[in-house]
Amino acid sequence: MRGKSRLKILFSALLIPFLFSCASASVFDKVYPALNDGKYDSEFPYKNSSSQLEEISGSIRLLNSIAFYTSYVFDPSSKILASQVSSINPGKKAVEQISFNRSASGTATIIAEDQGSVALISVAHIVSFPDTIISHFINEDGSFSPYIQSVSIKTKQTNYIPDFPDNGEVEIILIDKSQDVALLGRHFLPSATVSLPVFKYPWGKSSELEWGSFVYVFGFPMNYKMISKAIVSSPHKEKHSFVIDAVFNRGYSGGIVLAIRDGVPNFELVGLVRSVPAEFQSTLRPLTKDQNFDFNPLLPYKGEYYVDKEQVIRTGITKVIGIEVLIDFLIENKEKLISKGYPIRSLFNAPDNPVIKFVH
Repeated sequence: MRGKSRLKILFSALLIPFLFSCASASVFDKVYPALNDGKYDSEFPYKNSSSQLEEISGSIRLLNSIAFYTSYVFDPSSKILASQVSSINPGKKAVEQISFNRSASGTATIIAEDQGSVALISVAHIVSFPDTIISHFINEDGSFSPYIQSVSIKTKQTNYIPDFPDNGEVEIILIDKSQDVALLGRHFLPSATVSLPVFKYPWGKSSELEWGSFVYVFGFPMNYKMISKAIVSSPHKEKHSFVIDAVFNRGYSGGIVLAIRDGVPNFELVGLVRSVPAEFQSTLRPLTKDQNFDFNPLLPYKGEYYVDKEQVIRTGITKVIGIEVLIDFLIENKEKLISKGYPIRSLFNAPDNPVIKFVH
């Protein structure tokens, strides 16, 4: 009997690890299903991919843009119509002349470099400033007068990448404001750009994204290079556009969105961050240069004040431009880009090129 008991104990000792191994395999199959279905993944990556993500982050750059204006202010008695602005000399008609600037920042990604010529993708609204801004007088009933109060004319615009060589200035090579895409670049000395990392992962298809597809988002919110994760919603509500639940901050515009096909590190570029729902609110603020200004809330404020137009961002809903929009944009302007000497030729001619792969 004692011998049989020992055999049972030994058998149990051998059986338990076997059962545990089977259970573990079963759990593994459920938690990590087969990733070779050819679709974009909807589960969190099952293994480390920090080295690949760090490599990708090297091609992401902060993009700053600033436009300079001269504003001409008119007297109400001038009675200048908006239609007359192009035919008058505003400097002679104005009673006051003011200089100011407007700025914007966002994200751009290096997609090509060849012999010093660099090309980056971003969204158009970061570098799109109006050439002319017209404001009207306000009538006593609050309606707009047909006569203009001021006209502001853009005198200069500078777009620059802070950590690029030679002051970092870049030009707008191509822009499509209606689709909100832009290509920027510049010709540098070859020695200045040899170490610039280029985004080398495939360009995918946003049309193949599904509800719940997992994505990574790269950008420069508040001037900090960051990576975030998000889930795709409404992938087919609008053609080549979808929504993600990333927390959006200023500076994320133009950031790249990467999906994963059949497990990491199979990243694919599927879109560019475009915008987030926002509302504008007008607020009365005290006119003071002292940022630490304080007052007694029990006493009425009797100083000067002004109306401040403030944008309130609704975080958690971020709109993304599908990468097909950018691909069509580049293909449509292929010859123009090549004639300007930018290295888009490498994108179209490489045998493993993602654009060619997408087209065919």
